[in-house]
Amino acid sequence: MGNTSHKSIPNALRKYRRIRGLTQRKVAKVLRLKSASCISLWEKGDSLPSMANAIRLSILYRTMVDGLFGDLVKALREEIHESENQVFGKDSSKS
Repeated sequence: MGNTSHKSIPNALRKYRRIRGLTQRKVAKVLRLKSASCISLWEKGDSLPSMANAIRLSILYRTMVDGLFGDLVKALREEIHESENQVFGKDSSKS
């Protein structure tokens, strides 16, 4: 992840944290993380939280995981629908 062509993972983590009026350090404490550095990495899109931490964040920020990672969910949905169409040979989004 250290190269310049690195593409960040889109998310709204910083937005929701600020709406709640929380610092990265407070979020880390609530999630019982060793430091706030992972919160920073997640917010910058340099890494993804584990599934459990994504759910914890959605609970803390009072939103759905989809709200935190909307663009990523949209891209993955399109990818899966395209793959389904290739595998099943039809528009399987209607099934």
